[in-house]
Amino acid sequence: MRKTITLKNIVIVILISIFCFSFVRQQLTMRKIEIQINESQEELEKIKQNNEKLKEEVDLSKTDSYIEKMARERLGMIKPGEKKVQLNGNTNDSSTNK
Repeated sequence: MRKTITLKNIVIVILISIFCFSFVRQQLTMRKIEIQINESQEELEKIKQNNEKLKEEVDLSKTDSYIEKMARERLGMIKPGEKKVQLNGNTNDSSTNK
């Protein structure tokens, strides 16, 4: 007895093939999404750490000692009774050797 290929068998094989293809494609898509989620979580953690550092810097910038330090460094301010000392950056100037 010989089995013949019927239309019913062909349809079943095609449906099973489509199901398998769809399943594999869906699994690959899910894996890509998981990878993206992990990368996004790592990036979020780095951003949170950077945000914490910036908050600490803002808190530090509100202290009197920091304000005084910046006034001395950037504005050249001195306290009453202090003398300002300015150093020349390049002591071996080529124009003085002539």
